[in-house]
Amino acid sequence: QVQLVESGGGLVQTGGSLRLSCAASGTIISSNTMGWYRQAPGKQRELVADISSGLSPKYVDSVKGRFAISRDNAKKTIYLQMNNLKPEDTAVYYCNGNFLVSFPSGSVSTRNYWGQGTRVTVSS
Repeated sequence: QVQLVESGGGLVQTGGSLRLSCAASGTIISSNTMGWYRQAPGKQRELVADISSGLSPKYVDSVKGRFAISRDNAKKTIYLQMNNLKPEDTAVYYCNGNFLVSFPSGSVSTRNYWGQGTRVTVSS
């Protein structure tokens, strides 16, 4: 019912920048919190940043001052601007969104969805 498509990952040197995008599509009535998670090799998935309409964005301490999350509600898209990247930022980044969704049956429900992930590699 809902698809999240990420783009913008890649290989960058330490100190470089990347911008991730995540576009949502489907039978979305409204968007609630959307955010970015990451999972490094051998580590658990962690929240990087999330954003809700009308509220201040939240960031994990390790990216504060370097990353910025934003959203375009009209496009149902969120972005993650990543500056001053470090090798420890290397991970697969996943988009997550919580949406009020309509189903073919006519029912409506709040559901959580994940994107397929985009790889970010920061070389030292």
